[in-house]
Order: sequence, then C-alpha cells, then structure tokens
Amino acid sequence: MSENQLPYEGLRVVEFTHMVMGPTCGLVLADLGAEVIKVEPIGHGREGDSTRRLIGSGAGFFPLFNRNKKSVALDLQTAAGKEAVLRLIATADIVSENFKPGTMKKLGLDYDSLKQLNPRLIYVSHKGFLPGPYDHRTALDEVVQMMGGLAYMTGRPGDPLRAGTSVNDIMGGMFGAIGAMAALALREKTGKGQEVQAALFENNVFLVAQHMMQFAVTGKPAAPMPARISAWAVYDVFEVAGGEQIFLAVVSDTAWEIFCKAFGFGDLKEDPRLATNNHRVRERDWLIPLLRDRLKGFGAAELAALFEQHALPFAPITRPEDLLDDPHLKATGGLAPLTLPDGRATQTVLLPFTLGGQRPGVRLDPPQLGEHNQELLAQLGYSAAQIEALSLTSKN
Repeated sequence: MSENQLPYEGLRVVEFTHMVMGPTCGLVLADLGAEVIKVEPIGHGREGDSTRRLIGSGAGFFPLFNRNKKSVALDLQTAAGKEAVLRLIATADIVSENFKPGTMKKLGLDYDSLKQLNPRLIYVSHKGFLPGPYDHRTALDEVVQMMGGLAYMTGRPGDPLRAGTSVNDIMGGMFGAIGAMAALALREKTGKGQEVQAALFENNVFLVAQHMMQFAVTGKPAAPMPARISAWAVYDVFEVAGGEQIFLAVVSDTAWEIFCKAFGFGDLKEDPRLATNNHRVRERDWLIPLLRDRLKGFGAAELAALFEQHALPFAPITRPEDLLDDPHLKATGGLAPLTLPDGRATQTVLLPFTLGGQRPGVRLDPPQLGEHNQELLAQLGYSAAQIEALSLTSKN
C-alpha cells in the first residue's frame, strides 16, 4: 500500500468533535486516506478544541486523536462563520459530531437540516446514549463503565474500578467509523446518505455482553474478574525473584504437559487431581500457591525465555511509557514520528492493522488552530480579506 492507494482518498469529512469519541472516528477515516477537516470554535472566549489545553491524563488526547486532520477555526455564532461552515459542509461526504444533544440543532447543523442541502450526506452522531429513556443524561466513559457493568467486572468485589484507558470513547468512535463505512457502501447502491449513531453506553454493554451471555447460558451471575472462577487453571501474575512480576498462562492439557516437563514438575504431571484443565481449575486453591512457591526463585527474564522457548503464553508487566521503546513495535512500524503542536518531536501509535503489508501512517501532524483556514476557505471562494476577517474573529 502506498499513500496514493489509501481506500478513502478523495473522501471529505467535516467534523465537529472534541475529547476522544468523535475525534477517534475522524482519526480512523483520516488514517485511511480521507480528508478530515476539524472545525474548531473561536470567538466569545473560545480558542479551539479545549482538548488542546488539557493536562494530566488528558494531555495526550489532542496529539493522538487529531493527526492526519486539517483545522479550520470559525465563529459559528456569527452569520459569516455559519455561512462559511455551510459552504464547507456542502463539499463533504461525511459530517461527524459528538456534542451534547441539541447543540448541533441550535446551530442549524443537525442531520435533518443538512440532509435538505445534501441528500447524499452521511451524518455520524456520537452520543452518551442512543435515543431512549437515558438520552437526556450527560455521559462520560467512567459513567457508562459504572452503570454498564464494566467497572463491576474489573474491580474486586465491592470495589468497582474503571478500566485503565478510555475504552468506550475509543471503541465508540471506532463503531461510529464502522457505521460511516457501512453508510458509504449503502450510498453506492442507493445514492442516498443517512444518519449513523454511536453511543458510549451501548458500546459498554457490547463489551460486557460476554458476561451477560454467561448468565443467560449458566443461570449464574458472572463474578468480578479478580474473584472469577477462571476458565484456565494457570492464568495469573506471579511475583518472582527480585520482586519482579510476570504473567504466565497454561491453558490446555498439552500446554500443561509441556510446562511440567520444562520445569521438571513430574509429580504434578502425574497427580490424578490435575489430569485435565477442569480438574486443575477445581484445585486452584492449592495449586496456584504451590506454583507461586516453586517459581519464586526464577527471574522474570528467565521465565520469559523458558516460556517463549516452549511456545507457552507469557507477558512482562509493562508500563505504557515503556512501549515507546518496544522492540516489536519499532521493528514492525507500529510507531511513527509525529511533531506535537508545540514543535517537539515524538512518536505516535498507528492503527493496529496492515493494508497490503503496511500500517496506514501519518501524513499530517496534529494541526495548529486554524492552520488550514487559508487553504480551505480559498477553495470555497473566499478572498484573502474575507479569510482574514473570518480567522480573526477570536480577537474581536
């Protein structure tokens, strides 16, 4: 795959998004070749996407989810800014938004308004909830994790715990992109666009559906993950020599034989109480402490080498920052150079798949606020003076 063979080259997306969910949808389409134009608000005290200025756990949001995009800064509260954005939308295949219900309608930029201008338009709304009894609520990733069973399953009993990343925001945006792709395919057949809706709560429910189905099948509620009856006998984090930790897994009867042979645990291999995986699951109360004691003298690197040698699953306990130097990611092109908005050079993570053996890469660094006003507004027929007036609204 070369850059001029990206699947969505020639597709124009205009997005009104912030935070993570909406920008993730645009990121997927942008990485796949679409021209994604991020409309950022200026004027009346607004200075673009507020995500640009987040600190703490939000500091990485803007540079990660807004690469390969262009930025147009407009004051949509003015007639001139509204006219400019309508001209821009008239050239678009897709509009994407993730603002509170009613916000886009107040601006006259909701689907019912825009489809009158362009029946071929695909309109992607990213919300907290699909239409229904909850849709008036304000949702956040943590909110839907708590009400959707994920925090219950992640934490210890009585101690709900959110997942360690923005799982619903990111997956919700991905499902928005999938919906857009489906709508594009249908438009090829019908010539008509449509509205696509994706939502945090429904995404979270999809994530815990396996536990819902477990209850449907067995009649027994799923226990939180730290207290669950594991499907596998050996599937745990072990503390070993030097206080290091490593995850080790032995998930089949064949793997158990290999494991026992590799470590010289013939007594365990011959113990009838441990004959099958299900036997071993039932004996975990004494088996796992025994294995912890037998393995505690090994170093983590030594265990990793033995497990890798015998094709047994294992994993070091890795911090996110360590992945920037991960040899596999570096060797396979999973990381790509990126220039942050403040000019510093770093690396970013690409989409987790290949097309024709290549990962879709970075064509554009995260944009400066209004960086593409001149380019895009000129395409719409605005003069240099008009573009300057539209771009300077925030200083008025």
